[in-house]
Amino acid sequence: MAPFPFGPAMIRTRFAPSPTGFLHIGGARTALFSWAFARHHGGQFILRIEDTDIARSTPEAVQAILDGMAWLDLNHDEGPFYQTKRIYRYKEVIEQMLATLLATAVSRMICPRPLYKGLARNYLGRVRPPAPKENGL
Repeated sequence: MAPFPFGPAMIRTRFAPSPTGFLHIGGARTALFSWAFARHHGGQFILRIEDTDIARSTPEAVQAILDGMAWLDLNHDEGPFYQTKRIYRYKEVIEQMLATLLATAVSRMICPRPLYKGLARNYLGRVRPPAPKENGL
């Protein structure tokens, strides 16, 4: 077992196939790399089933994925976890996010920021000058 170069944290990888058909070569490759990385670093490999496409997900496809993983001898340490079984948690988080968004919107209406002409916001919300134009474009 080789130490992980970025610190002592436990490595946890996951494979999250969508059960809409058989395990294909691309999915098998992704699972293999995630499994091998976790094993190499003494971590855990988690299987999560992305069964949120209700119209196309089938129990037969889930079983085909599980059978394919077993055939490849890619044993998981946790799971399989099914996304549809956590719908209640997603709704809870969405409600929290909407409440926070509403609170943020109201606070900005009450206390608006000055308009920064010619400035753009980066993804962290900080103000930065526009990028210089190259070749006059």
